[in-house]
Amino acid sequence: MLDTILATALNRHLKDLRACTRCPRMHKPVVVGRTVLSKIILVGQAPGDKEPIMGKPFAWTAGKTLFKWFSDGLGWSEDETRERIYFAAVCRCFPGKREEGGDRVPSPEEIAECAHWLKREFSVLKPELVIPIGKLAITQFLPPAPLDQVIGKSFQITYHKHSVGCIPLPHPSGASPWHRMEPGKSLIQKAFRLIAQNSAIKTATK
Repeated sequence: MLDTILATALNRHLKDLRACTRCPRMHKPVVVGRTVLSKIILVGQAPGDKEPIMGKPFAWTAGKTLFKWFSDGLGWSEDETRERIYFAAVCRCFPGKREEGGDRVPSPEEIAECAHWLKREFSVLKPELVIPIGKLAITQFLPPAPLDQVIGKSFQITYHKHSVGCIPLPHPSGASPWHRMEPGKSLIQKAFRLIAQNSAIKTATK
């Protein structure tokens, strides 16, 4: 009965999210993940230009790296990962390209507007673990710090009155070499050992 109520609330939330027009500079459509009643929320930064076409988060090159980490660290396939973790993001729409090349970084105002949706997801799902991906996502939950001071560590935080475990990961972008060299490679492995030990993981695999 409770799952039915939560699923209805989450579906209503996703319907509202897909119809969002808060940020005029953002490119539609809104990119959302599956309707998953999970105690784990993965928070990315913002979709790239391929995600709106593919209709799901982490649908392109960075996603391949991310799901390889989950395969190596937890033994989960991409489909199992998407079915066991709720995928969110700091911003849910593609920000567009910069004139000098590369994706535009969302403005502080856009980040603040989109935070409304993440707060609602925390209220509905009441997660036990949040996995922020990349610096922009990590700094929504933790003070700014070099990656080697936060990756491979577990934190207990409060996010809008919700107490939740936080295990950050670097962004799997091909533009960044950090995750392909030391100490990044070893710290990612350490992070996944912590994730594997988290009680929310055991709930997700039941």
